[in-house]
Formats: sequence, C-alpha cells, structure tokens
Amino acid sequence: QVRLVESGGGLVQAGGSLRLSCAATGRTFGTNVMGWFRQAPEKEREFVARISWNGDITDYSDSVKGRFTISRENDKNTVALQMNDLKPEDTAVYYCAAKWGAGVPDIRADENRVWGLGTQVTVSS
Repeated sequence: QVRLVESGGGLVQAGGSLRLSCAATGRTFGTNVMGWFRQAPEKEREFVARISWNGDITDYSDSVKGRFTISRENDKNTVALQMNDLKPEDTAVYYCAAKWGAGVPDIRADENRVWGLGTQVTVSS
C-alpha cells in the first residue's frame, strides 16, 4: 500500500509564492511518474504538472506554465511544486498523484493512479 501526503498549502496574496511538497510512503518500490492536480470549487479535477522518474520529462498545463516548477528527490520519495506569481484563479485543493510502471506511465489516465488527500491553496486578490 502506498500513501501520499501533501504539505505546504495555505493563504497567499496574488503575486506571492508557495511551495507544495508530497511524500510517498509504503510500498514505493520501482519507478514512477509523480504529478500534481488541482480542483477548484464546483469544477472538475485538472492536471497541473508531472515529472518522470529521473526528472528528464516534465509537463505543465498551459495555465501554470512559466509560473510553476515541479521537481523531485527520489532518495526521499518526495515531489515538490514551486508556485510563483500566484493568481486568484490558482485557488484550489492541490492533490499529489503517482503511478508506478515501466517507461513513463501516463499519470493523466485513471487506472492504477494513487492520490494524496490534498492541500488547500487560497490566493487572495
């Protein structure tokens, strides 16, 4: 059983920065892709960013590209999301996700994806 635990959410003014972290514990053997999703009130959960096992592949949604940076430390089983120049529309619950498998599993596909419980990010105008 794998468990993902997020931290680092909070309240920040527009233009500010936050850094989210996610730690994976449990049966974390093998390689994986890790990522972040978010869900705003009354909206569907959406993809934010992903990073491959060795960090050579990163993807971002158009809405955060250039402002957010995803990184990981495999020796600590952690992934981070540095969020700069935050906007009110970034307000959401942010979820860490992971998917294990050979190659670069598609973390945007539902099967075998593990979720964290989420952390709230609120950006005031």
